[in-house]
Amino acid sequence: MALLVLAYPNWTSNHIEQIQDFRAHHDELFYEIVEPHFTIVFPVTDISQEAFIDEIKDKSAHLSKFDFVLRCATINKDAFSDYFHAFLVPDEGYSRFVRLHDKLYSEKLKSNLYLDIDYIPHVGIGNSKDKYLCKKMVDTWNEKEFSIYGSISKLSVVRYENNTVTKIEDIELL
Repeated sequence: MALLVLAYPNWTSNHIEQIQDFRAHHDELFYEIVEPHFTIVFPVTDISQEAFIDEIKDKSAHLSKFDFVLRCATINKDAFSDYFHAFLVPDEGYSRFVRLHDKLYSEKLKSNLYLDIDYIPHVGIGNSKDKYLCKKMVDTWNEKEFSIYGSISKLSVVRYENNTVTKIEDIELL
């Protein structure tokens, strides 16, 4: 069992349908497991659920909700598997995600932070072991201008076990 912190966006338009339609065809790893989201804290297995939740609540106690805009797709090689991933990455709001991520990893979760991997806030939209297929996914998005608006108003502490994501608790941002 692993514990994570996910941020499920509040979408301001029907772009969620576009994202989900694309994921249905290209996200073989996660489409049926989890809704579109930003991962803020990646899988943690060395702390109790109670201590994990307390730490996330403590670190997020004075944080405010924020907006973002997705305007670009990128490709990323998974550091832990043979997969490549297609991401939608925020132009606006990028720094808010990075600061949130860094704050949550600042004390009790510090030893779980991978400093050799860049944190790229993203919504995963596809994956493949074929890097050229994944590049084609990215090019499909980037061939036209797009702006997908949303906001983050809460953090969700979830459990990931046996290819199932279970929400444990939502933590509202100010």
